[in-house]
Amino acid sequence: MSAIPKDGARRTAVRHSARSQALSTHDFAGAGFVTHFIDKGGIVDVERVADAFRMTKGQLAETAGLGTATISKSERRSAPRTQARVREMLEILSRIREWAGGETQAMAWYRAQPIPALDGRTAEALVKAGEAGAVRDYLDHLALGGFA
Repeated sequence: MSAIPKDGARRTAVRHSARSQALSTHDFAGAGFVTHFIDKGGIVDVERVADAFRMTKGQLAETAGLGTATISKSERRSAPRTQARVREMLEILSRIREWAGGETQAMAWYRAQPIPALDGRTAEALVKAGEAGAVRDYLDHLALGGFA
């Protein structure tokens, strides 16, 4: 007698299948969002990130505060600075995407929303300046019930 999967198991199987087929359908939870973009060697796949956010590599480079050549040339993609910037961006997006309403809205907030508590700079500007920690601290403050 074969076991019939419960609805939750069936949904999980469908969800995993959809993830492998199309990056446009995201259903990630927590850290799974970031790890989805990391290959078996522990390197963030910048092409996958660009595809997921419907950006060119040049747009992704600008968003992370990197040069276009850094993202375009395969040997530079795995450089520590490149990896750190893209990971910082993804970690911030992962933390805000639920309350922002999804990946697209999270990216819009990241790129355009001034944060009054951080001198009116955007998360993007802060990451570009090497101050991703300030954004994480701000998000921690909000998560604990602090005011924006």
